[in-house]
Amino acid sequence: MTRHGITVPFTRTPLHAQADVYRRVEDLGYTDLWSAEADGNDAFTPLVLGSVWAPTLRLGTAIVPAYTRGPALLAQSAASLAEAAPGRVAIGIGSSSNVIVERWNGIPFERPYERVRDTLRFLRRALAGEKITEQYDTFTVNGFRLGHPPEQPPQLLVAALREGMLRLAGREGDGAIINWLSADDVATVAPIVQAAGGGMPKEVVARIFVCPSTDTDAVRETGRMMAAAYLNVPVYRAFHEWLGRGDRLQATWDAWDAGDRKAALAAIPDSVVDELLVHGAPEACREHIGRYVANGVTTTALMVIPAAGVDPLQAVEALAPSA
Repeated sequence: MTRHGITVPFTRTPLHAQADVYRRVEDLGYTDLWSAEADGNDAFTPLVLGSVWAPTLRLGTAIVPAYTRGPALLAQSAASLAEAAPGRVAIGIGSSSNVIVERWNGIPFERPYERVRDTLRFLRRALAGEKITEQYDTFTVNGFRLGHPPEQPPQLLVAALREGMLRLAGREGDGAIINWLSADDVATVAPIVQAAGGGMPKEVVARIFVCPSTDTDAVRETGRMMAAAYLNVPVYRAFHEWLGRGDRLQATWDAWDAGDRKAALAAIPDSVVDELLVHGAPEACREHIGRYVANGVTTTALMVIPAAGVDPLQAVEALAPSA
């Protein structure tokens, strides 16, 4: 069964005023609420509200950086959410990026694969109620035990781009969260996750950026700004080189490295924007999202982009499973 998720909170509305919007999402046939964490809301608060406002929906973080909370605090946050919504929580962790971790939070962005792996292993034990004294490769925990381990531990998912993280997600996680990729790219990454699972089916959650508008020029303008923000971060640059977009993106990378942001934006091809940002009439968007599922996504986590005058709630209604 495919799960249908939407990213919360919604833009343009204060968080305290979104109760009716969350309830509407529940009525429209969505199964999940997913949060993100970059420079807006934290990942947990919108989901805590969702546990009360939309009590049938699963709640997931996509993602929480493995660096920006200490291991014990991250376990406490995950356990608290799982205790608030028993059996309805998925905790997605990942390395995030040097921008968020190092530039914004002042934490060295070192050994990302090992940090995520160690955090995943620690959380698995901590959320099961174990007392942990362990020297991991990237941190040490001495005598920690959760005071209130959840009766139903949350699923643990790993944000993954390239092969190492994808295999970790399948081998040691309950699945992967994939991000900023095309529907066709899913056919490359999803099989790696499933193969690493050793025969145990794994969840593949895709964050899908979508703007149901036929104002193609306006959507592409916003899409170029988003693409530039992502594709010039080293981890995403390496990801898209690995996916085979190096030739089409080299001009924008060269301009960005030279400090010419205007030229970098202009150099992003329409074809790349169209692959990475779902747009068009609602029925065309739903068909495009369906291609992600056909290629191996088991859970969609739509992120509505309010470009070209698109109202986020109207977009959620137009893209709903019940539409």
